[in-house]
Amino acid sequence: DIVETALMKMMVQSESQTGTVILMETKTGKIKAIANLGRLKDGSYSETMNYALQTTEPGSTIKLATLLAVLDHGSSKEGDLVEVGSAGRQYVGVRNINDAERSPKPMLTVKECFAHSSNVGLAKIAYKAFADKPDVYRNYLQKFHMDKPTGVDLLGESAPRLPKIKRNKEGLHAMLTAAFGYAIQVSPLQTLMLYNAVANNGKMMRPYLVNSVKANGVTRKEFSPVVLDENLVKPSVIEAARRSMEAVITEGTAKNVFKNFPIPVAGKTGTAHVSDGTVGYGAGVYQASFAGYFPADNPEYSCVVVIKTKPHAAMHYGGQLAAPVFKEIVASIYAQYGRERNAGVVNVVPDSSSYVFAGRRDEMQQVLRSLNIRYIDSMQKGASLSQVYPVNYKPVAKPAYSGSKNLMPDVRYMTLRDALHELESRNIKVTVKGRGKVAAQDVLPGTPLAKNTTVTILLN
Repeated sequence: DIVETALMKMMVQSESQTGTVILMETKTGKIKAIANLGRLKDGSYSETMNYALQTTEPGSTIKLATLLAVLDHGSSKEGDLVEVGSAGRQYVGVRNINDAERSPKPMLTVKECFAHSSNVGLAKIAYKAFADKPDVYRNYLQKFHMDKPTGVDLLGESAPRLPKIKRNKEGLHAMLTAAFGYAIQVSPLQTLMLYNAVANNGKMMRPYLVNSVKANGVTRKEFSPVVLDENLVKPSVIEAARRSMEAVITEGTAKNVFKNFPIPVAGKTGTAHVSDGTVGYGAGVYQASFAGYFPADNPEYSCVVVIKTKPHAAMHYGGQLAAPVFKEIVASIYAQYGRERNAGVVNVVPDSSSYVFAGRRDEMQQVLRSLNIRYIDSMQKGASLSQVYPVNYKPVAKPAYSGSKNLMPDVRYMTLRDALHELESRNIKVTVKGRGKVAAQDVLPGTPLAKNTTVTILLN
C-alpha cells in the first residue's frame, strides 16, 4: 500500500504513462513490495504490465556502474579533479557529450561529477580508464551481472542488452555512450540489484519474492537468500561509491528534494530520453528514475522508482518525479514502523480488519483495559503519544513520533483534538480539511520548524 500510494500520487499529478517501484530488503535481497501502474485510455491507472522486469535505457542511474568500474580499475580516485567546462558540452575521445544542465563550476571532483550527474565528467573518467581497451568496461558490466536476467522468481523478466564493445573506434563510441546510460538496456530490478549490493557493503544478492511453495498444507520447497557475489569490488570502492551517493542528496541533483529531510538516504537520480518507435528520441518522452537505499548509515532497504512521462512533459527529471516518490516511501515506512521496533505483540483473537490509531497514551491504555485486551506498554519513558497498528493481525503499540518542539510531529491517525493539541503547542498554524481521523499531513514528521510554519491536515 505504501509504495503504490506514493507512486499513484505522482502518476496522477504528472499524468505519466507508466511507473514502477520496487522495495528490497538490503541484507537478503527479499522483495518486500512491487507496484506497477499504467495509464489507461480513460485517464485512470491500473497494473497493466510488470514494468519492474522490462528493460529500457536507464539513463544516469547506470553511472553507478561506471563509477564502480573506474574506481576499481584504479585510474581515478573520488577526489581527482575533472575538467568539465562551463558550456555543458565537450568532445570526448570520439564523440560529443552533452550535459542536461551546465556544471556549477568548470572543475569537479569525481564525486562531484557523480553528484551533479555530469555526462561529460563520467565520460571523461571512463575514457581515461578504458580508452585503449573499451571492452574492459563491458567486462565490468558483466561482473556486475548486467548481462543476464536476475533469476527472480517472477514470470516475464526481459533479458538485458549490452552493446558489442570491441577495441576500435565504434567500440569506444559505444563504451562512452553506455557510460552515461544509453546503448544499454536493463530492467529496474537489475538496477536495484546493483544499488542494493553497494548498500550491502559489496555483497550482491539475488532478488527473490517467494518464501516457500506449499501444496495441501505441506511445504514442497523453501527459498532462502542467494549470494551472487561476496565482494563485487574492493571495499574502498564501495565506501567511495556510498559517499558519492550521499553527495547526490546533500549537494547534487536531489538536494532540493531531500532538504531538511530527517532520515539519512543515499541514491542517484536518472533521466533518459525514451526512444519511441519510428520517431526515435524525438517524441519528447522521458524516463525519470531514482535508485537508492535507506538509512544511509545502516541500510535496511533499497528502492528504485522509474516513471515514463507523457510526451513533452514539463516535469521529466528524476529529481522531479522519481525522487519525491522515494522520499514519501521512506517517510511513510518510518512513520508507520519506526526505526526501532520495541513494541510487544499482544496475543489476541486474530482480527481481519485493518486498523491504525494514534492518540494520547493514557487514553489508549484506558481503551485497551476497558475492552479487556492484553497489551505490553512499550512506550518510551515520558512519551505521551502512542500508535497502535496491526502486525500479522496482532496489535502492536509504539511511541508516536513527536521529536523535539522544534520538529514537525507525526499526527496521522489521531483525532482532530489530539492533533490540534500537538501542533498548536508548537505554535504551528493548522488548516483542516475533511472529517474523521487525520489521514495525512503535508509537512513530513521530523521537518525542522520555521517561524509561522503552516501545516494542512486531511481528515478521513
